[in-house]
Amino acid sequence: MSEDTKIPTPVADSIETLDPELAAQVAIQLGLTAEEYQGVIDVQGRVPSLTELYIYSLMWSEHCSYKHSKKQLRNFSSEGEHVLQGPGENAGVISVGDGWAVAFKMESHNHPSAIEPYEGAATGVGGIIRDIFTMGARPIACMDSLRFGTLDKPRQRYLFEGAVAGIGGYGNCLGVPTVGGEVYFEEAYEGNCLINAFAIGLMREENITRAVGSGPGNLVVLIGSSTGRDGIGGASVLASQEFDEAAENKRPAVQVGDPFEEKLLIEVCLELLKRGLFVALGDLGAAGLTSSASEMASRGGVGIDIDVRKVPQRESAMQPFEIMVSESQERMLAVVKPEDFAAVEQVCKRWSVACTAIGTITDTGRFVVRDSSLTAGNDIVADMPAEMLATSAPEYDPPMLRPAYLDELQSEDLSWLSRENKSAAVLSDELLSLLASANICSREWIWRQYDHQVQSNTVLLPGADAAVVRISDTGRGGSTNRGLAMSTDCNGRYCYLDPYVGAQIALAESARNLACVGAAPSAITDCLNFGNPEKPEVFYTFHKAILGLSDACKYYGIPVISGNVSFYNESFGNAIYPTPAVGMVGVVDDISQVVTGAFKQQGDTIILVGQTEDELGGSEYLKVMYDKVTGSPPALDLELEGDVQKVVREAVRDGILQSAHDCSEGGIAVTLAECCIVGGIGAQIDLDDELPAVTSLFSESQSRIVVSVNDEQVNELINRLQQAQVPYSVIGETGGDNLSIEGKIELSLVKITEVYRESLEQLVKQR
Repeated sequence: MSEDTKIPTPVADSIETLDPELAAQVAIQLGLTAEEYQGVIDVQGRVPSLTELYIYSLMWSEHCSYKHSKKQLRNFSSEGEHVLQGPGENAGVISVGDGWAVAFKMESHNHPSAIEPYEGAATGVGGIIRDIFTMGARPIACMDSLRFGTLDKPRQRYLFEGAVAGIGGYGNCLGVPTVGGEVYFEEAYEGNCLINAFAIGLMREENITRAVGSGPGNLVVLIGSSTGRDGIGGASVLASQEFDEAAENKRPAVQVGDPFEEKLLIEVCLELLKRGLFVALGDLGAAGLTSSASEMASRGGVGIDIDVRKVPQRESAMQPFEIMVSESQERMLAVVKPEDFAAVEQVCKRWSVACTAIGTITDTGRFVVRDSSLTAGNDIVADMPAEMLATSAPEYDPPMLRPAYLDELQSEDLSWLSRENKSAAVLSDELLSLLASANICSREWIWRQYDHQVQSNTVLLPGADAAVVRISDTGRGGSTNRGLAMSTDCNGRYCYLDPYVGAQIALAESARNLACVGAAPSAITDCLNFGNPEKPEVFYTFHKAILGLSDACKYYGIPVISGNVSFYNESFGNAIYPTPAVGMVGVVDDISQVVTGAFKQQGDTIILVGQTEDELGGSEYLKVMYDKVTGSPPALDLELEGDVQKVVREAVRDGILQSAHDCSEGGIAVTLAECCIVGGIGAQIDLDDELPAVTSLFSESQSRIVVSVNDEQVNELINRLQQAQVPYSVIGETGGDNLSIEGKIELSLVKITEVYRESLEQLVKQR
C-alpha cells in the first residue's frame, strides 16, 4: 500500500476486536502468513475482528486474490476486434456478428472434487453456469476438461464415476447440453483430480450486464437459496492449500448443489435483466457473499452496508463470519433501485425464488457488516475499506528454478524406437493396445450420461473434433444457419516435458480442432492447473507455460478474455503435471458445411495434410508400450500450424472435404482407425514416408490433419495445398471392411471398433 493511498473513514467509531495474541493465532489458522496478517492490521489501523479476519483470509487467499499469479497473467493480451468484455468480470464476452454476443469462461473445481467427486463436479458446473447468466447471457452449452489417476486403482474409478455423474446430474437437470470435452488418465493426477468446467452463453450485445455497484441508497438484494454452513472455507481451506492426511476432514468445505434451484435462478435473472430491473448482478461463488459484495462495491467506487440477520439462513445460530463466507450454492447478489424492488419481488415470487433486501449501497467507500441482533449502536462486526479489501492483497513474485528433470528427460535418446523392426502382426497388436488405452479409447460411456441435445441446437454430437451449436434466434422468430464451435485441449504430459512448448501445443490443437469443422479462433479462456507456486520448480513451469501460451496467442492474434488459475494441486508433496487447459471458441458461418472425422463413402481419396517427423517423445505409444514418459514433446512450427489450419478451414467452408480429423495422441494410425470406426468404412492406406514403421504409425508430430475428399474435388484440394505451400501426402482411399496400412497394419473394422468402443466401460467396471 502506497503512502498516499487514502482509506475511507470507518463508519464505526469503535468495533469489538480480538485479543491481539489470539487474533494472530486465528489469522495463521485461516491461512494468512504473519506478514499478511500485519498487512491486514496496516489496512485496518487496528487489530481486526473475527469476522474481518475471516473475510480477509478469503479475499487474500490464492483462489480469490491470485497473489502468486497476477504478475504472470499480465503477459496475456485481452485486446481484440471482437472483445466486448475481457478479464475482471464473471466471464469474458465477444461479438459474433449480427448483433449477437457470447459469454464464456472455464474454471476449476479440483480440490472439492478430490474430496467429494459428485458434489464437487456438480457445483463446478453450477458455478460456471452462474458466471455466464450473470453477464446477461442464456447458457447454451457446457464442456469439461478432466484428469484422473489411472483406472487400475479403485479410488480413481470412484472419483471418475462420481465426477462424471455429478456433471451429468447437474447439467441435465438445468437443461444445458454438455456437448464435449476431454479426459486423461495419468499417475500424476492420482492425488489431485482436475475438474475444469467450461460454459458458453448467448445474448444480444446490448444486453451485457456487469457486477458494478452504483447509486447510494440502492438496495443490495440476495436472490436464490438460503445460506448454510456448507462450503465454508472452500476458497481458502480447499483451493489454496496442498492436500495431506487431513484431506478427508475438509469434506464440510465442499459445497452442495441444487440444479433445480439454479434453473429457476436462470429464468428469474434473465427476465429481470430483460426488464431492466437490475442495476448490477453478481454471482456468489468462492468466498460467497464477501467476494461478490466487496468486488461489486470496489468496481463501482462505492460502499456497501449489509445486515447478516436479513440473510435467509437454513441453519440455526449461524455466526456473522459464517454467513459472510459461506459458499452455499445457487445464490445471486443484485443491486436494485428502491422503486423497483416490489417488481423484483413479484417476479421472484412467481418463480418461487427467494428475494431479500439485505443491505444498501452507500457513499462511504466502506464494506460494513452489521448484526442487528446485537445492541443498537454496537452492531457493526466488520468495517473495512471496500476497494482495499478487493485490491490490497499482496502480489508475490516467487523464485523460479528450472527443474533438473527437464534436462534429464529431454536429452534421453529414443532413436532405439525407430530402429525396432516389427512385423505387421506385432504392429497391429500395438495399435489395438493404443485403441484400448484409457487416453485414446471412445468416450461414449461418458457422454451417454449427458443430455447433449437439449435445447435442440447441437449441430455436432460429442466425439467430433470440436463441438458445434447453432446460434438460435428462437426469441426473435426462428433460428440462424450460423454456429459456434468450441474445444478444450491440453496434453499435460507434453507440458511436463516442456511447459513452454506443451502450452503452445494445447492452443494449437484446440485451434486445429476448430479448423476441422470450419471455424477460426475468436478468443480463448484458460484454466491453469499447477502445483504449489511457492516451490521454485513449480513456479518455473507456470511461468514458462504462461509465456508459451501468451506468445502463441499473440502470434495468432487470439485474445485471452477470461480464465482461472488453480494452484496447490499437490498431494503429500507430489504435484500434478503442469496442465494449462485451453477453452477456445470460434464462429461457423454456415452450419450446413461442417464436417466430422468420419469417413463418409467408399472410394474417397484420403490425404494427410502436414508432415510426419520422428517424434515419439511423450507419446501415448511410448507410455502404453514401454511405460515411459520421457524425451521432448513434438516440435511446433507456429507458421506451419497456421497454414495447415487455414487451408483445411477454408476447404471445409467451401464444401470441398468429406471429412477432417486432427492427428494427435497415438499418431496417424489411431487417427485413421477413428475415422474408420466412426464412419463404419474401412481404408486402404500406403504411408510412403520413408520413415521407420513405428515412427510412421505412432509419431505425434503436430500440424497434421487427415482429410477425405471425393474424386471431383481432389485436384481442387491439391491445388490449394500447393498454393499455400503446405506439405501433404495422398495416402490412400476409403473402402472395404478393414483398416489396411500396407506392410504395417491389417485389422478388421469389426475388431478395431469393438476394442475402441468397449474399453473405457471395461476399465471403469473392473472389480
